[in-house]
Amino acid sequence: MTTNQDQHPAMPREIGEFESILQQRGVHAALKYLNSRTPHQYTGVFRFDGDMLRNEVLFDRYHPELLKGEDAPMIATYCSLVGRQEAPLQIMDATTDARVKGVVESPVISYCGVLIRDTAGKAFGTLCHYDMQRCEERTTDLPLLQAAAEMLYRQLRPAGIA
Repeated sequence: MTTNQDQHPAMPREIGEFESILQQRGVHAALKYLNSRTPHQYTGVFRFDGDMLRNEVLFDRYHPELLKGEDAPMIATYCSLVGRQEAPLQIMDATTDARVKGVVESPVISYCGVLIRDTAGKAFGTLCHYDMQRCEERTTDLPLLQAAAEMLYRQLRPAGIA
C-alpha cells in the first residue's frame, strides 16, 4: 500500500505534518496549516453544485475565527476553470493573465487551486488559495495542495456519506 508521502517524495515532511493536523485538530486547522505556507489571505474547500460553487470550509488569515465563506456563481470563479480543465491552475495576477482575462469576472487577483475528486474519480470541487491582491508565485503550493485534496475529501465525506 502506498501512502500520500510515497506519492509526493519531494514533500514528505509537509504532507505528514498536514495529515497529522487534519487527523488531530480537524479540517479548519489543516487549512490554517496550508495557508501558513502561502502569501494568500484565503485557503478553502469548495464543492461544485450545478451553477453554484459552495464553500465547505474556509480559512481567512485576517479573520481566523471565520469557518465558512460565501457561495458564488460558478461563472465568477477560477474554481470553475479547474473543474472544467480537471487540472491545477495558478494565477499570479488575473488582471494581466491572458488565460483568464475576460473569461472570469472575479475580484480575486491571485489564485492557486487543485481539483478534488470523489471516491468514483469524478470532480467534487477544489482546494485553493486565493487573494484579492497580487501574491508571489510559490512552486511548492501545488504539490502539497494536490496531496491534501484527497485527504480533505476523505475527512469531509467519510465512506458511505455523499
